[in-house]
Amino acid sequence: MNVIRRRILILVTAAVVAATVAAGLAFARSTPASIGTGVVVIETNLALNGSAAAGTGIVLTGDGQVLTNNHVIRGATSIRVRVPGTGRSYPAKVVGYDVTDDVALIRASGAANLKTLPLDTSTSAVGQAVTALGNAGGTGTITSARGHITGLSRSITVGDDQGGSERLTGLIETDAGLEPGDSGGPLLKAGKVIGMDTAASVGSGYANYSAQASDGYAIPIAKAVRIARQIAAGKASAAVHVGATGFLGVQIDVSDGYDVIQYVVPGGPADRAGLEPGDAIATVDGRTVSTPAALTTLIGSKKPGQTVRIGYVDQYGTGGTVTVTLGSGPPQ
Repeated sequence: MNVIRRRILILVTAAVVAATVAAGLAFARSTPASIGTGVVVIETNLALNGSAAAGTGIVLTGDGQVLTNNHVIRGATSIRVRVPGTGRSYPAKVVGYDVTDDVALIRASGAANLKTLPLDTSTSAVGQAVTALGNAGGTGTITSARGHITGLSRSITVGDDQGGSERLTGLIETDAGLEPGDSGGPLLKAGKVIGMDTAASVGSGYANYSAQASDGYAIPIAKAVRIARQIAAGKASAAVHVGATGFLGVQIDVSDGYDVIQYVVPGGPADRAGLEPGDAIATVDGRTVSTPAALTTLIGSKKPGQTVRIGYVDQYGTGGTVTVTLGSGPPQ
């Protein structure tokens, strides 16, 4: 349209042509308005256990890279990112995660021009005022809670509703009240992100979510972003998992030192290999397995499509070995 107009206006006075060219340059320099506030709602479907969950994310790039906690997307079979107040939502995929540090990077497919928040990686101090933003209560809207920094370099052991437990270190402690759904949201100081909301005290312990707990904890943003950049660069390590997660397709319980299969996903890798409920998994590729965590770690270190040798003992006490080709499953 602009090209046709210039060809028509070339017949008029030079002054009008000059004005038209100037207007064209001004139009070319304009940029689309940013979408959202830099904080998004994350909704997950955990189809393997028939439930759903909600959390928060921090937008790192306009094209949809979102930082959140690993426990927010753990076990998710599908993920959706919603931008509150805009009516926009996007399906999302897990780029990678770090279970030990409770950090995950996801990408909202098809997103563009998302607003990002400024980051502050400088040293904070006890007593400084902060604001925690998040999807409190899982309502789908972003709310805020004000408080102060009450401690630095804190270490806690956290548990979640899926039975996971991790030791987190180097955390920022705050008295800003965190609620269920706030996990993955930003902790702000003077409008800049200094941490990612992660856990809060519950009774005598700590959890990845809480009900109006008095002590909240956030991962310093410098640490969280460093891990996210490693994931984005595709650099896997002992702690960082990149890409899809290997999937065996069983639900287990510990009994007599073995991982006893309680449930086998119909049509899944274990089912196709002939494993059944009541079988106790004893080894993976010759390595002894005695806890669900050990099994999860061993399977999680593999890629979808790889084969593993599963040693097992059936419910009658007979041992056997099967070769299983792993599928692609939810993040750990």
